[in-house]
Amino acid sequence: MGKILIERTKKGFPCLWEAGGGFTNTGEATIIANKDGQPKKPLYVRRRGHLVNSEHALIPVAVGDYVISANHHRDDFEIFVYRITKISKEEASIEKIAEFSNGEWDNLPQFLEDAVEAAMYKATCYHCREPHF
Repeated sequence: MGKILIERTKKGFPCLWEAGGGFTNTGEATIIANKDGQPKKPLYVRRRGHLVNSEHALIPVAVGDYVISANHHRDDFEIFVYRITKISKEEASIEKIAEFSNGEWDNLPQFLEDAVEAAMYKATCYHCREPHF
């Protein structure tokens, strides 16, 4: 169990940012998927300001959604898949579902493969400026 900070819209909806991108040899990304592993519709997509490897799409989240966090150094990836278990005022409780390290998965659910591929692609997208999932 862990916790991550969330943002609230003006109407009070809990959200997380799809964010990240790659540099020459490193990169990181955060992707959000619904309970079925499918993309969620963003409430807002940033088009101006500093976009490189930053926050790109504000995604509403709910209990049961998945957060995929990927980072790499020279394409040696570490990927963590979390499920949101509870949402409070300023944070969400998460539990780790799967992990990729040392070249292999411990137990990735098949329905999340597209979201994980999007996270890997975003983490390697040089100076990423747009959402990927």
